[in-house]
Amino acid sequence: MAFRSEKSRSSKAELYVKKIRNGTVIDHISSGYALDVLKILNITGKESNTVAVVMNVPSKLIGKKDIVKIEGWELRPEDVNKIALISPNATINIIKEYDVVEKKTVNLPRDIRDIVRCSNPACISKKEPVDSLFHVTEVEPIRLRCHYCNRAMEKRDILGQFYRSS
Repeated sequence: MAFRSEKSRSSKAELYVKKIRNGTVIDHISSGYALDVLKILNITGKESNTVAVVMNVPSKLIGKKDIVKIEGWELRPEDVNKIALISPNATINIIKEYDVVEKKTVNLPRDIRDIVRCSNPACISKKEPVDSLFHVTEVEPIRLRCHYCNRAMEKRDILGQFYRSS
């Protein structure tokens, strides 16, 4: 549960989000992309996990950010790479018994393998049994180039694949 509350003896509003006992907190998500992060992780809200989403929170580091907290959820390595495609400056906090036991900064790898498909219908990766492979040519904003056909893809192309697949 998230809400704003006035601090006593202060005019500053502070954001309060319930701590999770065990799970994952994805912090420093690019502002406005928290719901996309949930989508690429296939978190629909129908699972039994408690999920907290906070969007457009002021951040000293990046201006505004989103935060996602997922109780009872641990990210797989491929999940971290998916998050990096959407928000390359995100941080992942692993929570055990209410404490942060591990903190990782998402690192966008130089090559992205088998996460997204090439948008070129004539690409060999669509016709042959090969893993898709993209080279990261820009991090922010994200820009990928297909290893096989050289087609460029941007964030909207990447996100579009996750929304079409539902």
